[in-house]
Amino acid sequence: QVQLVESGGGSVQAGGSLRLSCAAYGNTYSIGCMGWFRQAPGKEREGVASISSVDYTTYADSVKGRFTISRDNAKNTLYLQMNSLKPEDTGTYYCAADYRYSNCDSSKYRFTYKLWGQGTQVTVSS
Repeated sequence: QVQLVESGGGSVQAGGSLRLSCAAYGNTYSIGCMGWFRQAPGKEREGVASISSVDYTTYADSVKGRFTISRDNAKNTLYLQMNSLKPEDTGTYYCAADYRYSNCDSSKYRFTYKLWGQGTQVTVSS
């Protein structure tokens, strides 16, 4: 059993930065793909970024060049550094993980992630 706990959300003005963290607890040794997703009110959940066990990363077009995903396996923690935030980045951000080691792209394989956190709110004001 693996539990994912997000932190680091908050309110920020456009152009600001936030760093999200996702701590994994339990039997984490077999986790492969990890990713960040977000959901705005009235919209579907969408993939934001993903990272494989060998640090291969993918990003949604809307966040490329602004967001950076990383993981610290020794600390069992996933991160999302978000810079140059825009109002359209507002939403609930979810951390997810899976036991797969390939096809981690959070935009393409959203429905294959089995482990999810409870989410953390990010609000960007103009």
